[in-house]
Amino acid sequence: MTDEPTRLHRLAKRHLWGHFTSLHDALDQTRIIERGEGCYVWDDEGNRYLDGLAGLFVSQVGHGRPELAAAAADQAATLGYFPLWSYAHPNAVELAARLAALAPGDLNRVFFTTGGSEAVESAWKLARQYFRVTGQPQRHKVISRHLAYHGTSLGALSITGLPSIRTPFEPLVPGTAKAANTNRYRCPHCAAAPACTLACADDIEHVIEREGPDTVAAVFVEPVQNSGGCFVPPDGYFARLREICDRHGILLVSDEVICAYGRLGHLFGSQRFDYVPDIITSAKGLTSGYAPLGAMIVSDRLAEPFVGTGEMFLHGFTFAGHPVSCAVALANLDIFEREDLCGHVRANEAAFRSALEDLTDLPIVGEVRGCGYFYGIELVRDPETRATFSPEESDHLLRGFLSNRLLELGLICRADDRGEPVIQLAPPLVAGPDQFDEINTVLRRALTEAMAELDLR
Repeated sequence: MTDEPTRLHRLAKRHLWGHFTSLHDALDQTRIIERGEGCYVWDDEGNRYLDGLAGLFVSQVGHGRPELAAAAADQAATLGYFPLWSYAHPNAVELAARLAALAPGDLNRVFFTTGGSEAVESAWKLARQYFRVTGQPQRHKVISRHLAYHGTSLGALSITGLPSIRTPFEPLVPGTAKAANTNRYRCPHCAAAPACTLACADDIEHVIEREGPDTVAAVFVEPVQNSGGCFVPPDGYFARLREICDRHGILLVSDEVICAYGRLGHLFGSQRFDYVPDIITSAKGLTSGYAPLGAMIVSDRLAEPFVGTGEMFLHGFTFAGHPVSCAVALANLDIFEREDLCGHVRANEAAFRSALEDLTDLPIVGEVRGCGYFYGIELVRDPETRATFSPEESDHLLRGFLSNRLLELGLICRADDRGEPVIQLAPPLVAGPDQFDEINTVLRRALTEAMAELDLR
């Protein structure tokens, strides 16, 4: 290690507080990522990694795109900053109109944020104020799903269904309840049935009825649920959910912070599953990570009480809709259109799935699930019984072995146990068969070694 990396690691250990990162000796192993190109990144020691997680489900167009850097530089030289508080600037106007034209149904009003948690927070606040100004102030509750991740700000965390990251911050915002998710592999309702019964959707209605339908403002769901490992909805799920929400006068919020902007092969995840929500929350891939930006996209119906009435949505962020971020987003969408990235994902989705399903001959692989460029591999002790690992085994498997070994082999992905132990993969949307083969090779070697590590036969 040269003097400069040694200095950076020393400074990181002393001063940098990483997100969801333990401040202990493991920080000695922190890799400092220095540059990127296409589907690959390099650390400060020159090691190359295939970015199998697109940063954090973010880098849709890949790393090192000069046109996005140029868009940011040009805008910064023209107007580096101005707020959207009682003002507008050209890029925010153009981007809002462009997103409205691309969004499904009548989602024509765009409220910018700087990230996903803020978009979710904004959606809950809008839902509550909308019902207040329309004469239903008792509607303030939110229903979401077990294990679902919706963000870390206090409201978004309250909607999140992961006890492990909620508990340290309790009491949280009151008025949230959790219902079944779409994990058919371990569904308590119909895993043993020959086909899905949509009991997972019906459970949301049961929770609504338990909470009192006239007190519920919104249901928050991801098109494909991230936490737990890429839970894909069964056929008919969103049609049933849309009907349930409409019958009870409840808003359907599609949290697409991960699933929008091509991740599932469509610009919006709701288009993949043919439903029109009342609100879409988005971020991440909107700029491919070249600048921070999020967006809450809202139906005309929800905006109507605020249009020309003097009623104000009492909410905002200093850096939301930043001119530089909006310029990057517009250039990012240009790349999507020019290179047909959504079509590229759809054309290569089967090859990606095949590269992962090729690993199912390994006894440690229980299920491969996902769609588009968003997949999870659930790891099991016994594929026949679907027996999982003990907490101690899971911790050793994921954090003690796989996380480090995968990096040593040159693959960045997520090895996680928010739910059962899973490996998640979401490469940049420019990835293709060469990258899929590389992912397969690394995973086969690491998982084979993991079985020996845990003495699995």
